[in-house]
Amino acid sequence: MRNLLSLLLTLTLTLSTLPTAAPAEAVPIHAPSAILMDAATGTVLYEKNADERREPASVTKVMTLLLVMEALDAGTIGWEDRVTASAAAAGKGGSQIYLEEGEQLSMDEMLKSVVVSSANDCAAALAEHVAGSETAFVGQMNARAAELGMEHTHFVNCTGLDDEPEAREHLTTARDVALMSRELLKHDAIRRYTTIWMDTVRDGAFGLSNTNKLVRFYEGTTGLKTGYTSRAGHCLSASAKRNGIELIAVVLGDDSSSHRFEDAKALLNWGFANFALAEPLEGVALSPVPVVLGTAETVTVAPEGAAPLLIEKQQAASVTRELELEERVEAPVEAGQRLGTLRVKAGDEVLAELPLAAAEAVPRLSFGQIWLRALLSIFQ
Repeated sequence: MRNLLSLLLTLTLTLSTLPTAAPAEAVPIHAPSAILMDAATGTVLYEKNADERREPASVTKVMTLLLVMEALDAGTIGWEDRVTASAAAAGKGGSQIYLEEGEQLSMDEMLKSVVVSSANDCAAALAEHVAGSETAFVGQMNARAAELGMEHTHFVNCTGLDDEPEAREHLTTARDVALMSRELLKHDAIRRYTTIWMDTVRDGAFGLSNTNKLVRFYEGTTGLKTGYTSRAGHCLSASAKRNGIELIAVVLGDDSSSHRFEDAKALLNWGFANFALAEPLEGVALSPVPVVLGTAETVTVAPEGAAPLLIEKQQAASVTRELELEERVEAPVEAGQRLGTLRVKAGDEVLAELPLAAAEAVPRLSFGQIWLRALLSIFQ
């Protein structure tokens, strides 16, 4: 119970000092709906109508790619698989690489085609490969959205095509897109594709050019996905990393392709200019704590919840760390037992207070062990 209360206190203090989202006027943009999120912490730095439900177009494929990456990690599909195009997949309209029914491509080429060229036929083929049918896959998409807390999202297909009547229910929000984008970025393998500018498939016979122009023209871009239909407008989930901080900028419903990239760059520039990450343990040496009457002479100290802290850049120079640690502790020591506190501050403001706990249990010496140790000390 004591450890639980300590953890709750830590979370409360950390959350209470997180930066709050800037108002829409802080970064004037064209898009009617947008958000800027820190990828490491999930902190929202900026939002504009971020919970307004809108059509996402091919930004939908962020979820499609997430489920494929998770299936690869789980081993239910493999990197060495050949993916076969069904008639339904080959018949998809919009952006495509013109798969023929029965054509097979490697997992690598299918993923590359979806990420770089937003190929709807390849997205459908991957969906069928994972779940057996696009309908079953869409069920998985909606289930995963619910798990991620995407409260205002409902998927109808795996591509974002919205020319069918039922696609009018295919809706999401900028906040929800940021949530699934953040989850996708946890899979390092996807970055091999999201950072490609130009490439080929089919042994060089078919060229691919990334629809996300930031990959070439914005320093530090790590992804992620564009989208466009006449109903959805121009959409983008853009991610970039500089100086250790990775940000996700989502814009939905922009009136032109150039405006969506301008908006994303404006959001990313503002974020990089104003925020940074601070490592709670930077420069801190956690020495073992001596144990009195224990079967071990010391116990290792471990922090609970030492994730990077998002701070306003103007605070970075004033960040300090205060360490409070027991000089010694009497056995028995339980694993997870509170041994001290690490306090991270910016000036007088407490940014986080992290419990320091015993990394392992140290039993108390028995009466016989104490006497034996005493006798041995006499004859040494």
